[in-house]
Order: sequence, then C-alpha cells, then structure tokens
Amino acid sequence: MADALGVLQIDSVNVIARAHTLPGFSRLGAYETNDLDAVAYGGRRRRLFEYWGHEASLLPVSLQPLLRWRMVRAASGLGIYTGLARFGRERPELIEQVAREVEVRGPLAASELSGQATGKGAGGWWGWSDSKRAIEWLFWAGRVTTFTRRGAFERVYDLTERVLPRAIIDAPTPSDADAQRALLRRSAAALGIATERCLRDYSRLDVADARARLADLVEAGERCGAGSVRLSCGIRRGSRAASGPARCWRPSIR
Repeated sequence: MADALGVLQIDSVNVIARAHTLPGFSRLGAYETNDLDAVAYGGRRRRLFEYWGHEASLLPVSLQPLLRWRMVRAASGLGIYTGLARFGRERPELIEQVAREVEVRGPLAASELSGQATGKGAGGWWGWSDSKRAIEWLFWAGRVTTFTRRGAFERVYDLTERVLPRAIIDAPTPSDADAQRALLRRSAAALGIATERCLRDYSRLDVADARARLADLVEAGERCGAGSVRLSCGIRRGSRAASGPARCWRPSIR
C-alpha cells in the first residue's frame, strides 16, 4: 500500500487514530498498526522512513535518493520554514554541536539533548528550544532522520547513515531534474488523473520545477507506474473556461 501511494502523511493529532494509520484501514480493512510500525521503525531493514514528502510523511526508503535535492536546498535555507532558515544562518555552531551530540550519544529525542535542550523556547515555534530547532534543521537537511517514535509519538533521531538500509545510503544521487521527474511519475500513478497542481502538490514541488519536468515527460511520452501508464495532456473544461482551459494530466492505462 505504501509503495503504491508513495506517501503516508504523519500528524501528531490523534482523534480516531494517528493519521498515517488510517489509509490502511480504508484500503486494507482491519490490520495491526504494529505491522506498520515495524516497516517504518524496524531497524536497518525498515521499508519506510520519515521526511518531508507531501507534509511530514512516511515514505518508501527507495524515495530517499529522489529527495536529496530537497535536502540540499534545505541546508541552503530554501524550501523550509522562514524561521528555521534564519536559525540555520544565525546558529550554525549550535547545529554542528547538536549533530556531534547525536553522533556520539544517539539515538536521542530532542528532550534528551544537552545544554539548551532543557526548557521551552519563548513565543512561536510551538515553544521549541534552540536545540529542538537545530535537530529539526538537521532533519530537513537529511543529516538525521527518525530512528523510532516512542511514548506520546515523540521522535527519536539518529544519523541518517545509521538508520536507513546500506543499499539506500550507497545509492547514487540523481540530478534534480531526474529526481523530480521520477516523483511526478509516482504522483501520476498514485492519483490516476490529476491537474498539474495536484501532481506537483503530491510531493510539494515548486511550480517552476514541476512545469518544466511535466513538459519533459509529456514530450517524451514516458510511461509511468509499472510500465502500463502513459502520461499525456488533455483539456479540462468547466468553471475556469472563461479564463482559458486548464490542463489535466491524464495517465492513460494501456
């Protein structure tokens, strides 16, 4: 299921059940959520990992190389929260201090970090301490990832190279364009039929990146999914007709 969808969105809000567990109930019926935990947090053999996909998400580990361009941009302060980008520019020494602490003492929750990890920060950012901001910056940059979750869904961090399967760590890094095309193929296969906005929003791609990569795919007539879906361009008419037709990207089953 996770491989087919490509993303299970995570939310700490727990009313009926945690958000990432609900698609399994709707698509598979009754199942043991511990089985999902096992594939998400089951050591180096895990099949899912946490990162920013649609939002905070559980993603197939095979997607990690396709998201490295986002991690590189995040480390440069691009594509992340404004406050966190500013923190990265202003507190690089603390970020490196936290990275070293995780390297030596990890896996660690943010509450277990030394120094400024104690106490809550003032104002916004959900009361985050500076150490919590530093570890979240490292998470965005791909240098740490989620080792496990515990208690009240508290994230425990460790170095990415100690968490993900070695085959994923050693996998080559595709170009930004190749990675984004691959993400769009997965979006098309998961959605079946979608507008340009839906396709790019599935993995939160920038408008310019998505439009350029979609044009590449359509021009090439590439197939998506398991070799049976072809991305083509159609026209959707409706409420926006007065301002011109809207593009609808239609994976054609063959």
